[in-house]
Amino acid sequence: SKVWDRFAKLLFDWFRAPALEVHIKDSAEWASIRKIGFLPLARMTESEEEFFLQCLDTYTNREWRDTKGRTPARYTFATLVDPHEELPPSEISSLRYWARIAEKMGVEVEPITRKDLAKLANYDALFIRETTSISNHTYRFARRAQQEGMPVIDDPLSMIRCTNKVYLNELMTYNKVPVPPTVMIAGTSDFEVAAQTLGFPLVLKIPDSSFSRGVKKCENMAELTKLATEWLEDSDLLIAQKFIPTEYDWRVGVLGGQPLFAVHYLMAKKHWQIVNHKASGKPDQGGIKTFTLKQTPPHVVETAVRAAKCIGDGLYGVDLKETKDGVFVIEVNDNPNLDHGWEDSGEKDELWVRLTQWFLERLERPEK
Repeated sequence: SKVWDRFAKLLFDWFRAPALEVHIKDSAEWASIRKIGFLPLARMTESEEEFFLQCLDTYTNREWRDTKGRTPARYTFATLVDPHEELPPSEISSLRYWARIAEKMGVEVEPITRKDLAKLANYDALFIRETTSISNHTYRFARRAQQEGMPVIDDPLSMIRCTNKVYLNELMTYNKVPVPPTVMIAGTSDFEVAAQTLGFPLVLKIPDSSFSRGVKKCENMAELTKLATEWLEDSDLLIAQKFIPTEYDWRVGVLGGQPLFAVHYLMAKKHWQIVNHKASGKPDQGGIKTFTLKQTPPHVVETAVRAAKCIGDGLYGVDLKETKDGVFVIEVNDNPNLDHGWEDSGEKDELWVRLTQWFLERLERPEK
């Protein structure tokens, strides 16, 4: 009966068995479970077995392959995507490119969507290629993968640490990683402190801002007062930072504590950020200038790696400003952009090989 469909999905999510037998006592007020057990194939009737095989085929949703025609993959990696996302961290074409490289390393890459949480345990690893948030399904996927013992990018702890810009700033300061002069704003009394300490213009951020969203420049006290008052209605803390004008941000990718790529993200046309989120129309993005890691100034790479190691052992995009006064970490991002022809232009296919190897090393690491 369709009445029991949702209940059946919950049971499967809890017990992860191909077939379960559930005895239910249906009273006038509510139904209660009397007994749950495994249902062996040998005890199924012919019609039950036929239905079971149909469900199994639908669940796995994979074609049967001729093993003689193709070397079987050692592992299958799930890649969480949203085909309709406006600014995804990786385009589908880039993920297909990675899949071709991973296949040569004995890995099959399969796209999954938010509807496939119940299928996640079918895979060996998870790579999240939707914009992450601790308040949506991407965090639930990361948690589930971690619970299943799967290598996962981005892991739940990295999501939490990178999402909270207040925590991030304090973490960098504690570890002596250079950041722009910063003032935390908790109420109206902090407006004057920020103005006196940082001067104008200054940059105001919501703690969970990302990729130029929830980040505004205030030119004077009136703008700061208006914007901060508005944002404090929804957030207990705001971050005010000294404005450091540059024509580009360094973005250094770090994977497993080692530099992966380096690029310049250029500012959007006639704008002070790399992305101009317009009130109407498509977001305006600046260009990109690529470098090999050998071409990148060593102090930029070293600072980026130090910052990323404060977060974890996964994949991070570290944004830095290079000035005459030194290099400053603006933020460390989980879920950084990785696109073929862009972030991989410097290191070429080695970037995708190292990404695949990161997962393989964790899958093949001996049990302690």
